[in-house]
Amino acid sequence: MTDNTVTPPVGLAAPAEEPHTIALRYAGFWPRLGALLLDIVLLAPLGGLAWWGYTHVRLLPLYFAVPDVLVGLLYNVYLVQRFGGTPGKLIVGIRIRKVNGSPVGYREAFLRYLPEFVLGVLGSLAFVSAVLQMTDSEYPLSFTELTTRVMPLMPSWYKPVHWTENIWMWGELIVLLTNRKRRALHDFIAGTVVVHSSSIASSAPLAPAHTAAV
Repeated sequence: MTDNTVTPPVGLAAPAEEPHTIALRYAGFWPRLGALLLDIVLLAPLGGLAWWGYTHVRLLPLYFAVPDVLVGLLYNVYLVQRFGGTPGKLIVGIRIRKVNGSPVGYREAFLRYLPEFVLGVLGSLAFVSAVLQMTDSEYPLSFTELTTRVMPLMPSWYKPVHWTENIWMWGELIVLLTNRKRRALHDFIAGTVVVHSSSIASSAPLAPAHTAAV
């Protein structure tokens, strides 16, 4: 019987087999909700301090506008690009990746945050516009008093922004719950998925072995 096996020349490796991969495990509603709640808790001291200032210093929303934007970009863009998720996601054990499983870059991180960023900036501008119509003599106020006083002073264009925020929030939830990869609207915009950290390493292709030349 003739042996048809072809032996590669000395010093050359045999062709590598197709790398075996294990599918990524997509994070569903509950892990993502847990991560969101953790992020809220972690940011609560800063948010609480800001709101205390808002009720005591009339122009603080104006002074805090730029730092607020920078904190949001740091938390939701830089940390996502650098570590693959916000602190809440890292603690829960989920990561943000591109659809093909590779790490996200600044483009993907910013696109995921873009709708929230735009709506947040518009909301801040409306709030600043309202407090500028008040006087220092009205301060300090309680949180409830400030809210009651500010709402009638909001610009007319704030109402559509508020409706858009609500529509966006419910749209995010509905889309997240109704697709196999559990992608929210911002994931479709950015081309990302949220996966369990344990599945990232196991889904990485195995590197082909190299044979040293003789």
